[in-house]
Amino acid sequence: MTVKIQIDIARYSKLISPKNTGHNEEKEEKLLERCPPGHEGTKVVDKPATIIDVSGTIIAWYLPDALTETTQKEIRAATDLLGPSLEKSVKADGNWRYNQEWFKQGSENVGSTPGCINLSPAWFQQGHENLSDPEVSASLKGPSSENILKAIARPAAIASAALRVMHPQQYFAGLRALSHLGDKAVSKELPQMPETLQYWASVFNSLSIISNRETPNHRDHLSIPECFDILTTVGNYSNARMSMPSLQLEFRIVRHGVDGGEGDRIAWAWYMRDSVHIYAGVPSCGWAMVEGRILSTV
Repeated sequence: MTVKIQIDIARYSKLISPKNTGHNEEKEEKLLERCPPGHEGTKVVDKPATIIDVSGTIIAWYLPDALTETTQKEIRAATDLLGPSLEKSVKADGNWRYNQEWFKQGSENVGSTPGCINLSPAWFQQGHENLSDPEVSASLKGPSSENILKAIARPAAIASAALRVMHPQQYFAGLRALSHLGDKAVSKELPQMPETLQYWASVFNSLSIISNRETPNHRDHLSIPECFDILTTVGNYSNARMSMPSLQLEFRIVRHGVDGGEGDRIAWAWYMRDSVHIYAGVPSCGWAMVEGRILSTV
């Protein structure tokens, strides 16, 4: 089904400052008043759906139960392989993404290790996007790097195949970026990057692995506005949901958050960092459009 939102997402995105983290509720209320989605209250989406704006731009896809049991097991196994890195990522204070207050142990203390890590063949340290070359992310620099890359390969390919259908322009932009990145890695002799790219099986250049964490409403400014991120979730949880309060939408399982559910929860977020595309010299793609597809509207 299709859910129509009465806003222009391209214009809406221009109203969002990079400093707007999505945490200031007063500012969010004013933004909601300026750009109302066109329906009263929060609309719950619990069936496969596309979310489109007034211009026919596709804002989001929602595909519950899309992953087979085999793929879910692979995601769990790869996450378990990264347990030591996940454990080290949790801090006593600081940024909410790694703050221990937002994490909890899985079911009966035998679930996946809580934590949040980033995997990327080309990762810029914060504030260094225009000052230095990217590096292979820390979690892929150790002796287990090849095993990790092989463990995530099939889920990576599945997410890429989904993007090929959802947003072909973004898919090919991602391919070009990784190809150009490979050329640069060789010519500039960037440590470990050519070898890492050889096993990197995704058109996305970054993957965040999040285990057993509740997520407050926020915005991710490292991604490209016109591009989709792909969020996959697995686990034995219940009563978890993802909310997009800026659109007054809630998805049973852009500013979004994940409410704490009961049980073990793993989320993999695939995304394209704009800084990597700029470094690789690849122009941004356009927005994904409906383009004459026949969709039933609610």
